[in-house]
Amino acid sequence: MKNILKVVFVIIGTLIGAGFASGQEINTFFFSYGIKGIIGIIVSYTLMGIIIYKTLIIVKENKITNYIEFLDIIIKTKRKKTIIENIINIIINIFILITFFIMVAGFGAYTEQELGIKSEIGSIILAILIFMIFMTNIKGVIKANEILIPILIAFLIIIGILNIRQIDILNIKDYIIQKNQTNWILSAILYCSYNSILLIPSLITLKNYINTKKEITKISIITSAITILLALIIYIILIRVDVDIKNLEMPIVYVINNSFRTIKKGYGFIILTSIFTTAISLGNSFLQNFCKNEKKYTQTALIMCITSVIISKFGFSNLVNLLYPIFGYLGIIQIFYTFNTSLIRKNN
Repeated sequence: MKNILKVVFVIIGTLIGAGFASGQEINTFFFSYGIKGIIGIIVSYTLMGIIIYKTLIIVKENKITNYIEFLDIIIKTKRKKTIIENIINIIINIFILITFFIMVAGFGAYTEQELGIKSEIGSIILAILIFMIFMTNIKGVIKANEILIPILIAFLIIIGILNIRQIDILNIKDYIIQKNQTNWILSAILYCSYNSILLIPSLITLKNYINTKKEITKISIITSAITILLALIIYIILIRVDVDIKNLEMPIVYVINNSFRTIKKGYGFIILTSIFTTAISLGNSFLQNFCKNEKKYTQTALIMCITSVIISKFGFSNLVNLLYPIFGYLGIIQIFYTFNTSLIRKNN
């Protein structure tokens, strides 16, 4: 069970980044669709659990060691197969790298908004910490998630309980029914899709911590259940936003500052932890996929961390709202191939 929880915490650490904890992702993909957004959360994270299961089965059965080998299994087209694999691999690497940059931007945005520290300074601090973890390879990533993610989950649940006790259920119903409810299912699929781009390379790095199909089933179910709960907590907190949510870099932080001032510092820990764990998980996935030897690994890690500080100047919310939906469409291709591989295997 210990190894199962290790894997679950790394997966959740990959999923719950700055966009999630700040409320930007939940608002963009779910909250803006009212009551249907709640259904969207359940659909999206259930589908994500299925993808986790199918991916880990493919990785384990075929003894896959890197992402290009995974593509070699799921892409069945023999003609021009290498070209297709290389294109998808490049796209995935670009998205992982961009999302890594978004995490660093989110860290800088938070330090400037809440601590009065210039965003550049905050980004530099995070980049240094991440580089130190990178030098320990996957063991450091797992250890960091194993310590920080349970604390993050517990704190979010506590906030959720406090929020439910103070909010008027009738107001919740009236508020979410007034929202636009069209295209909610597409939004839910896109959210799952772009997360699958981040997840699959990360799952491949965890193969040595999984031994049986039963463990994979437990990992998938536990991960889905926890992420659905946490997403619903964030969704309900967003109802407290009393200004135009589009003008907020971090809407959840806005609510915490106005309604739960006593736990302001605690939620600051949640934001910073979610950014840190996602950044190290994504960064490690990119490095494992991109680097052929230890020397290149170190050099690339250093370049990544330096570049992340420069890219962070583009702004956190701008990066989330522009890039995530775009890569969501691209991720659908990967989901199709993954499911198709499972169906072919089952028929055989």
